[in-house]
Amino acid sequence: MNLNAIKKRIQIEMSSIEKRVINKNHIVFELEADSTIPSEYIIMMHFFGEIDIKLEKKITKYLLSKQNKDGGWPLFYEGESNLSASVKSYFALKLSGFDPNSTQMIAAKKKIIEMGGAEKSNVFTRITLALFQQVSWKTVPSMPIEIMCLPKWFPFHLTKISYWSRTVVVPLLIIMKKKPIANNPNNVSISELFCQEQDYLRNLPRAEKENFLTKFFIKLDNLIKLIEPHFSQKLKKKSLDTAYEWIVKRLNDKDGLGGIFPAMVNALIALKLDNNNRFKSEIVLAEKALRELLVIKKTEAYCQPCLSPIWDTGWVGLAFMENKKNVQNFVYWLLEREIKIPGDWSENKPELKPGGWAFQFKNDFYPDVDDTALIGMLLHRYNLKIRDKKIDMCINRTKNWIIGMQSKNGGWGSFDVDNTYFYLNYIPFADHGALLDPPTADVSSRCISFLAQIQNKGTEKAIQRGVNYLVSQQEDDGSWYGRWGTNYIYGTWSALSALNLVEFAGKEKVFERSINYLKTTQQNDGGWGEDGRTYDKNFIGYKVKSTPSQTAWAIMGLISAGEIKSNAVKRGIDYLLRKKEWNEDLYTAVGFPKVFYLKYHGYSKYFPLLALSKYKNLIKSNSQKPVFGA
Repeated sequence: MNLNAIKKRIQIEMSSIEKRVINKNHIVFELEADSTIPSEYIIMMHFFGEIDIKLEKKITKYLLSKQNKDGGWPLFYEGESNLSASVKSYFALKLSGFDPNSTQMIAAKKKIIEMGGAEKSNVFTRITLALFQQVSWKTVPSMPIEIMCLPKWFPFHLTKISYWSRTVVVPLLIIMKKKPIANNPNNVSISELFCQEQDYLRNLPRAEKENFLTKFFIKLDNLIKLIEPHFSQKLKKKSLDTAYEWIVKRLNDKDGLGGIFPAMVNALIALKLDNNNRFKSEIVLAEKALRELLVIKKTEAYCQPCLSPIWDTGWVGLAFMENKKNVQNFVYWLLEREIKIPGDWSENKPELKPGGWAFQFKNDFYPDVDDTALIGMLLHRYNLKIRDKKIDMCINRTKNWIIGMQSKNGGWGSFDVDNTYFYLNYIPFADHGALLDPPTADVSSRCISFLAQIQNKGTEKAIQRGVNYLVSQQEDDGSWYGRWGTNYIYGTWSALSALNLVEFAGKEKVFERSINYLKTTQQNDGGWGEDGRTYDKNFIGYKVKSTPSQTAWAIMGLISAGEIKSNAVKRGIDYLLRKKEWNEDLYTAVGFPKVFYLKYHGYSKYFPLLALSKYKNLIKSNSQKPVFGA
């Protein structure tokens, strides 16, 4: 392998990324989801009757560019058309004045009808349609505002669901209680998308499954609908006040509730629904937070689901460090953003002292375990020579918080401990199946990587429990499931990066199986590729085109497993060098498997850079494996 060619490419890509660094201290790339988020932005404008025509036109152009040939809209690039995404996209286009008799709209209507019609949309789409009086609120599962006052021991409680569910649900409780009617200035209807008249909960996706829990919860939902009007007014008022207090406390200044679009939209609606008009300043902030998510270009525009500065800065920082570039500005910018207040996670861990980082610029109530482990590794590598006591103390807080966030099974979730109330995924409201935040292999791998890298006393037990969990999660084919990245390539790289640093019984066999998996899934061009369909079926048996990010993960996984001199690694490196530009259309990340997928525009830039840099340094030093966790 020509090291000079690798060095030259590294220099080119380093220079390109450096130009993107903001104020010399951090970096944030675009984060793109499917068509539902920009569609919802248009829908939101029409809900309030406050329409930016120029922006709307740009978003509609974006939406049309994402339409499948069959007329529908997918959840990820080249994916199958999804009913709910298609309904929302069609609705947004029609709201914006797009001609329903146009070729694109006729095709969309045909595909939606073919998929069962708008009446089979998921719960969140039904709520949107109910706000615009397109369906009855009776078709929406019950979520009484009184949930806010339930005791913690109750089978359903806010602490029992994930952070993202919490931040979406609480303002939604207010909305579902008040049932506002959208402004809808153009009086748009999409009745043409329904195959039959709406029927009370008949077509809920979960209700179609022959399962004891689904049947039970649907009967329970019917009961709640009957008795809810008879709940005491005093309790309703108390619950409503509690919900507003909860939102305002977590509003997160200009960064928005939870730092995620769905929660931010719901919060804005809920705040504007207050009868006493108490939240004028909060409304201004909520509106500003939503605007910050927009990506506006010359002819197109879209809305991001959230922002990823901590995550992007962490990975870019590690890539820069591999090339001996000073990351001091990154480090001290990150230090300023360490979270030092107890968030929602403290409900289940009241004795644990705060620590960690969010995913976004600011989201103090919801530090991200994955991001925290990543930043911990970056700080540790930086401080090996600097020996700044301030950084050492920060790393120690990070260590304690990470250990404290370990679940009973030895793994780590993203935001909470032991968020494993799986029965809740069967309630009608949770038809997306993503209400919880249980431990995952990829997040657990990052935590093990950090703890093993710092070689700190007091980490041994947590590491061993984590390794036991991680080994238990290995698939029969040698891979690991990737919860937050697509999919088995991401999970396998994450696991091997962690397990490389730890000695354990059976390690050779575990590695042998994973090496075989990565080698057998390598494509003819030397790269690796995988898309969202692997969350529905096994990867073996079909292939998609290779991507720079996934090829980089596979290379780093193989390197961690001691395969640096293998032909598979050489072919992977060659693939990256042959690509004139590291760009990719495929979505290589995921919000919720089978429901919500993501494209990090930075993944195709910094992960290949990191892989080439690791390879170059190991070859130069004649080392077999990395000595750091990521």
